Amino acid sequence: MPSKLKVDFHTHTCDDPKDYINFSAEKLIDRAAQRGFDALAITNHDIITNNPKLEEYAAARGVLLIPGAELTLSKKHILLINPDPDTIPSLHKLEDLEKIRNSSNLVIAPHPFFPGFKCLGRKLENYLPLFDAIEYSFFYNHFINRNKKAVLLAGTFNRPLVGNSDCHNIWQLGITYTLVEAEKNVFSIVKAVKQGKTEVVTSPLPVLTMARVAINFALGDRLKIHLRV
Repeated sequence: MPSKLKVDFHTHTCDDPKDYINFSAEKLIDRAAQRGFDALAITNHDIITNNPKLEEYAAARGVLLIPGAELTLSKKHILLINPDPDTIPSLHKLEDLEKIRNSSNLVIAPHPFFPGFKCLGRKLENYLPLFDAIEYSFFYNHFINRNKKAVLLAGTFNRPLVGNSDCHNIWQLGITYTLVEAEKNVFSIVKAVKQGKTEVVTSPLPVLTMARVAINFALGDRLKIHLRV
């Protein structure tokens, strides 16, 4: 019988071309192993950070590395898990998801109702048939929780929720994650999520920690712009 695997489908590393991240993929994998994760997707912006050497590094530490990317389509962010790398350059609009979505990949709506121009917002409901799951983001507390709309939409339209850390600071990993009832391989995990065999595990952040994350995001964006110049 499949066990419940501890999985995070949304993380970033220093290979990310858009955001400033100060830790490597190897450091993230080490952290995941320490925190008992069974599987992890590195989803840097618009690129796939995955290769046989990195997969072997993760496997040696008991972690299944799942290919993924956080893509910008129609100026909105989406998570594509286990994509065909050859299809990435052809994706520009949300409508393009229809031609590549299949039984071996996952399309996830990340932090859809959070403030930000690149969050899906109202577009999610319009394009919901193209999404397999909706993210429950780590970034909330007892007073402010933008995930509530995501929970309502998921319940109304029978879409599974997946908990993710959107890890930009390595200490974020493990605050919010997903338990997936599946065998420990990519195909089984993808299939289980599509079937709704998921459970979100999460804890609200203290107010000061939320402020720290927001400041880190702002400073990280500025630093990345500075480094590009």
